Amino acid sequence: MERQELKIDKIDAFELRDIFDCGQCFRWNEEPNGSYTGVVKNGVLNVNCDSKNIYFKGNLNCDIRVFVNKYFDMKRDYEQIKSKLSKIDEYMDNSIKYGKGIRILNQDLWETIISYIISANNNIPRIKGIIERLSKKYGTKVEFENKDYYLFPTPVQLKDVTTSEYRALGLGFRDVRLFETTQLVNDNKVNIENFYHMKTTDIRDKLIELPGVGPKVADCILLFSDLKRFEIFPIDVWVRRVMNDLYIKNSDEKKVNNKAINEIASEKFGEFAGLAQQYLFYWRRTLN
Repeated sequence: MERQELKIDKIDAFELRDIFDCGQCFRWNEEPNGSYTGVVKNGVLNVNCDSKNIYFKGNLNCDIRVFVNKYFDMKRDYEQIKSKLSKIDEYMDNSIKYGKGIRILNQDLWETIISYIISANNNIPRIKGIIERLSKKYGTKVEFENKDYYLFPTPVQLKDVTTSEYRALGLGFRDVRLFETTQLVNDNKVNIENFYHMKTTDIRDKLIELPGVGPKVADCILLFSDLKRFEIFPIDVWVRRVMNDLYIKNSDEKKVNNKAINEIASEKFGEFAGLAQQYLFYWRRTLN
């Protein structure tokens, strides 16, 4: 690990709270000075902004500029996408104005799979706590700013962990799912590296074969990992509510099925449905 720093010009589509508090990630936390520190596959990174610049500093095992460009999706023109989406209707326009600084992160695929298995029927503070305990017990320690952090454990580091040990970390019924998925990967019965070369529908089918991965979790993995399938539209209670309120208008939102929501999302938002979902989700959940 090497301590590195990077300063780049500020851009509109980069606001710390929008990125890290929109529900896509679990290992970024706000510091007293308003910056955010995150534990990522390649180390520990702190990000801060002012009106002119974005500042990155951290201990990483790779070049910081290369990492930032990939992880924060810096090569994608979010302003062009926002301009296109905002013309769809006033709802999208309003949600984009509210969450104008959102970027979809390219998170490590393995970590995203396990994190979203943990997320099932769970809340964000508890998810973050479980992931932190799992990482501290089995992950690699990295020191940054005189504080110890722990990388998310690799499949090999979790190879001999038992279901009872997972349960002791607070996983509850997810202990078996985490154990079985880890064994499938370690035994090469599932090669997640192959996912990068597959069609979206085929990846989704393979993900759903993993214990603890249902349709919603699979969609979150497809969108929020470095698979980065922007056409995917994950549906949770908040997304169902906002889509029903704005577009479907069923008096009983529980009767609104995912197929109807996905059809509207595909028709309205097309190849950028995933980003549209994040704007709508963040807008509705935060202002509710």
